Amino acid sequence: QVQLVESGGGLVQPGGSLRLSCAASGIIFRRYNMRWYRQAPGKQRELVATITSGGITNYADFVKGRFAISRDNAKNTVFLRMNSLKPEDTADYYCHATRDSQNYWGQGTQVTVSS
Repeated sequence: QVQLVESGGGLVQPGGSLRLSCAASGIIFRRYNMRWYRQAPGKQRELVATITSGGITNYADFVKGRFAISRDNAKNTVFLRMNSLKPEDTADYYCHATRDSQNYWGQGTQVTVSS
């Protein structure tokens, strides 16, 4: 059974930082491309960042220079470091694992940026 479990969300003030984690089980983690998506209330889910199985990263323009995705294959975990957070970053953040036609999602973790 595949599980992706996110953690690290919470309430943070504008300009603050958070680090999200996503622990995977039931897959050969190192073979999967990992992504973080987010979905704000009333909006469509959008791609935030990608890290390939080879460690290549890519970011949405709206987080470039502020967010950093990384992975620890020994711990089957992907991270999203979020700095300089803005109120518009408020959303549920989801971890996604993909390889060939396989796609798996976590349950999400909530991030609220507010003073």
